[in-house]
Amino acid sequence: MRAREPKAYYSKLSFKSQTVLPREVRERLKMSPGDRLRYLVDDKGVRIEKEAPARQGELFATFSEWSSEADEETFADL
Repeated sequence: MRAREPKAYYSKLSFKSQTVLPREVRERLKMSPGDRLRYLVDDKGVRIEKEAPARQGELFATFSEWSSEADEETFADL
């Protein structure tokens, strides 16, 4: 049995290095506005995945506006 050829989808890179994910790719990854992508780079190429949701305990890692050195000092004793 012969391996199935992968489907190819294309998008164009803008002047600001932005692109739009093709609808088929968004649907396959089950992407929604605000979701993040992860790029895995190795010798074979680049694989794009939907970033896994934060696990409990890592939840506040997403709030980068509260991650300054001053905040760490202020809340260190909590």
